[in-house]
Amino acid sequence: MPLTPELKRWKQEIREIARGFGLDFFEVVFELLEWNEINVVASYGGFPSRYPHWRFGMEYEHLSKSYRYGLHRIYEMVINNDPCYAYLLGSNSGVDQKMVMAHVYAHSDFFKNNLYFAETHRKMVDEMGNHRAKAQRYIHRYGLGRVESLVDRCLSLENLINIHRPAARQGSEAATPSWDDSPDRSPEVSKIPSKPYMDRYINPKEYLEEQRKKLEAGSGLKIPEHPERDILLFLMEHAPLENWEKEIVTMLREEAYYFAPQAATKILNEGWAAYWHSRIMTEKVLQDDEVIDYASHHASTVSPQPGKLNPYKIGMELLRDIERRWDRGQFGREYDECPNLSEKLRWDRKTGLGRQKIFEVRRLCNDLTLLDGYLTEDFCREQKLFLYGFNQANGTYEIIDRDFAKIKAKLLMSLANLGNPVIEAIDGNYAERGELCLKHLHEGIDLRLDWAKETLKNLHSLWKKPVHIETLVEGIPKLLSFDGEEHREQRLT
Repeated sequence: MPLTPELKRWKQEIREIARGFGLDFFEVVFELLEWNEINVVASYGGFPSRYPHWRFGMEYEHLSKSYRYGLHRIYEMVINNDPCYAYLLGSNSGVDQKMVMAHVYAHSDFFKNNLYFAETHRKMVDEMGNHRAKAQRYIHRYGLGRVESLVDRCLSLENLINIHRPAARQGSEAATPSWDDSPDRSPEVSKIPSKPYMDRYINPKEYLEEQRKKLEAGSGLKIPEHPERDILLFLMEHAPLENWEKEIVTMLREEAYYFAPQAATKILNEGWAAYWHSRIMTEKVLQDDEVIDYASHHASTVSPQPGKLNPYKIGMELLRDIERRWDRGQFGREYDECPNLSEKLRWDRKTGLGRQKIFEVRRLCNDLTLLDGYLTEDFCREQKLFLYGFNQANGTYEIIDRDFAKIKAKLLMSLANLGNPVIEAIDGNYAERGELCLKHLHEGIDLRLDWAKETLKNLHSLWKKPVHIETLVEGIPKLLSFDGEEHREQRLT
């Protein structure tokens, strides 16, 4: 649905105000949708189309029922793309539409300038359409059941990627392999994924022949040569998959890398958008008769949430704290080593570096580095952050600690590797039988054994031979295995 003349006027006004504040964003295309239409888009993760899969229908049913029962309402969605696509709910009030537009322009600025989005695919709307076409072609050729089953298994493994791999960009041709659609298995000697016209340079015949001779001679060629955290890439290159199956794994890996920066910057990204929509609305846009409605809706967006952190609230308040401290010069060795608390409270060197600093933070940080570098004890005290736990004695949750070091450590642990365990592929020829062995880099948190068993099942379905993972279970080194029929657990010596 096209924007109304009034919405077009507000869009132009807010865009110029945002630019005046120094925001640098992609062009934003706003679309006006009704509640059922916006729920369809939301069920697809913000995209107009995705590959066919039952989980999107399930998500649509959940969103639709929640909306009908008044449990939730979607105010904004924006896609990291060039141009950005953003959606407005037609039933929202005028003040809501203005707030959403300001919020969206700040998100677009973040997508364009944050370091962790630099390698993301900037034409992902088109790429999602390509993925849909590929999946439908394979469904027509191989049947819905086979394709859907493979997608189910890959989705259960989509967090087994290396989120720190800078070369994982899927938008460049060199990073996006193209497999032939024929059902033949890949050769026993693994090739580096490449475009056909580059294959003779990336996979020279002499090198492949040397690899083949080493394998035939049983020379113990190690696969992988070094531990590989990108398990999906390892499966693409070494699992005995048909070419269409490799295409599906490639598609889902590409989408996993596209969404990873959004998960890694949730606090900072939403905080940045909330910070700027607050400034744009209160300083430039609001009319007198809109103040109460705006205050109510903004407060509901940034209000604390029981049992968890609100990323809008924490991100916005931390950016404000950084701006205030750098404006007053409350940083550096002189300030940190000042022994007089009263002097530190009055400290104001009038440095005026706050705006510059928050733009620097926006450019260089993700959630982990933001909290590691800028979370302070004073901020935790002001925002009333604490650790809580369940008291078995009285059956209630209660505060268990207010120590700053423990609070910070808990937050950083929850954000490291997006909260997922760090898993590496260490041997594709385990015990000289072609079995797959992974290793869990234990950092104080055990694997959930029920989840680990299901993951091993899905890995086995792709690897076709027994799979193993080395881990610690209650401090004891264990090897968890699945051979296609039963799970085994043995102690490592």
